[in-house]
Amino acid sequence: MPADQTLDESALTERRVTHSPFLPGTKIQYAWDSTSLGLLKTCGRLYQYTMLDGWASRDESIHLRFGQEYHSALELYDKLMAVQDTDSEEAIRLVVRSILQRTIGWNPDRDSRAGKYKNRDSLISLVVDYLDHFHPDPAQTYIKSNGEPAVELSFRFELDFAPRNYEVVEPGGMGQPYLLAGHLDRVVEFNGQLLVMDRKTTTATLSAYYFSQYEPHNQMTLYTLAGRHILAAPIRGVIIDAAQILLEKPNAFARGFTYRTDDQLGEWIEDLQTQLTINEAYAEADHWPMNDTACDRFGGCKFRGICSKSPSVRERFLANDFDKLEESERWNPLRSR
Repeated sequence: MPADQTLDESALTERRVTHSPFLPGTKIQYAWDSTSLGLLKTCGRLYQYTMLDGWASRDESIHLRFGQEYHSALELYDKLMAVQDTDSEEAIRLVVRSILQRTIGWNPDRDSRAGKYKNRDSLISLVVDYLDHFHPDPAQTYIKSNGEPAVELSFRFELDFAPRNYEVVEPGGMGQPYLLAGHLDRVVEFNGQLLVMDRKTTTATLSAYYFSQYEPHNQMTLYTLAGRHILAAPIRGVIIDAAQILLEKPNAFARGFTYRTDDQLGEWIEDLQTQLTINEAYAEADHWPMNDTACDRFGGCKFRGICSKSPSVRERFLANDFDKLEESERWNPLRSR
């Protein structure tokens, strides 16, 4: 199927879309983003524990808050520079002030590994160092036809296939189609090309090995596809601006590139249809099998210690070692920023 073979976004407004990414009365997820897809593609059990059961590690909120604040700060800077033509130093001052205002009362435990690297002070330092490092930036924010900068773009669009065994909700229709959702940090013009820009933070060394993980990569392929869809523009791929958080300053930064062809985007959609069909079978059986070849990825899955236990005692260890989030707190691709 061609990469651009999706239903028109106006069709989405004609359907009743709930606030839940799951079909009513089922465990079949119909609204997906790169995070939930990444969980499913990595391991069915990881997907179950995270998306369905809501188990979260104790320091997960630190990582989430830090990432949100980092992206919000850079979003503000991009908008100030693109639309208001603000002086860079003044823009940085306004950005730092906004961070200080938003993070009042946010005090991660600095004795924990997460809090040691990710806290209010390291956030401000990282943002200022990033803006200094990439100034002046040859990657310029793309201005949309309506005059708005292509910054923090939310996307949500339907595909032309749906869960197979779900009741048709419209005469002659196919039921609730699968839907892709998410957010793009920024779209830029760079060396005559249009590219999505995605910002990453890490404690890993920024080497060729670090950037090789994005070839291929679920999120970067989805972002390229989404950029083409919402802007109707020839997006070539993604610029990855990676920031290495260091305890000894200054922080380190590097920029990498990953490109996608039409054939690669089309293949990703075809593979996705197969993967979601398999997930329907998992949901109907209420069983998501463990992928025990992925347990050591990314330094080791957070649930590795749980899955190494006998199935009869896993729930007890989960309750002891993890927090169970309320429905409203769990990851939801349909939640607006």
